Amino acid sequence: MTSPATQRRDGTDRPVPQRLLAAATRLFADRGYDRTSVQEIVEAAGVTKGALYHYFGSKDDLLHEIYGRVLRLQQERLDAFAEADAPVERRLRDAAADVVVTTIENLDDASIFFRSMHQLSEEKQKQVRAERRRYHERFRALIEEGQQAGVFTSSTPADLVVDYHFGSVHHLSTWYRPDGRLTPQEVADHLADLLLRALRP
Repeated sequence: MTSPATQRRDGTDRPVPQRLLAAATRLFADRGYDRTSVQEIVEAAGVTKGALYHYFGSKDDLLHEIYGRVLRLQQERLDAFAEADAPVERRLRDAAADVVVTTIENLDDASIFFRSMHQLSEEKQKQVRAERRRYHERFRALIEEGQQAGVFTSSTPADLVVDYHFGSVHHLSTWYRPDGRLTPQEVADHLADLLLRALRP
């Protein structure tokens, strides 16, 4: 009988697209996108080049999907927070903390992307910017809702508040370590509280 460790190592218990993404993520994180070849990815995933091109078309598509899967998750969760039946301050805090936790939980994906986004094709870069813009606009709408209701101060433009929070989120990959003294939730709580303190009248 094959041990669970062996199953994880050879990936035979996972669908081919997941095996390719896992192998690409590991190699891009360890070696960098530009120094990883398609051949190395398919060997690590235990599949053929034909399988990679069937599911993804190119190494470029793999990089795009590594970030895309995280952004889709975060967008779905943000939409749920924004539509919840709760005061706007609670909804914003939950959303602000959640994007920190989900980024830390997918730190390899986020760090790979921010290091390598410029290597995507121009068309894919446009797609990613549009997807990120939709996320930021939904987040900003929560801030604007609170400002219009008088819950948040209007002295600072909502766009700057969004940039302030997401600047911290994007910086996580440069300093956060899983063996550090703060858990993902503790980091999320600190950053969410900082955001709300900046917004209170």
